[in-house]
Amino acid sequence: MAADTRWIQRYANYHKACGLLIQLTEERDFDSLSKLETEGLVQRFEYTFELAWKVLQDILLFSGYEFAPGPNGSIKTAFEAGFITNHDGWRLMQKSRNIFTHVYDENEILVMARNIYNEFAPLLQALDTKLETLSHNPDYQ
Repeated sequence: MAADTRWIQRYANYHKACGLLIQLTEERDFDSLSKLETEGLVQRFEYTFELAWKVLQDILLFSGYEFAPGPNGSIKTAFEAGFITNHDGWRLMQKSRNIFTHVYDENEILVMARNIYNEFAPLLQALDTKLETLSHNPDYQ
């Protein structure tokens, strides 16, 4: 592994964050989470998603793709390039990430947090699996 490959460095951080999010969703039933645990879930999701789009941006740049930098361009191009699947799910995840910082209604937060369990965590885990494979591929180092 080349030490100067930015996407691999960022992937290591993403892998850790994603692992913690997945661990929580696998070890605890959503309905058993306390308010504090739900808040922690949301915060963990926020920074995991942030790392996800940034590592996608890094691997796209490394691979030579031209696109508008930022989450919109990274998600769109990553889908077109086959790094992620379910473009609609990723767009919903991005929208939810942006909304979380402005929502204070507990019921809305619970609905969005349930999406983390049911929809977003599996998408983030699928990306982690894909990037893990690519990190061992000499063409991506």
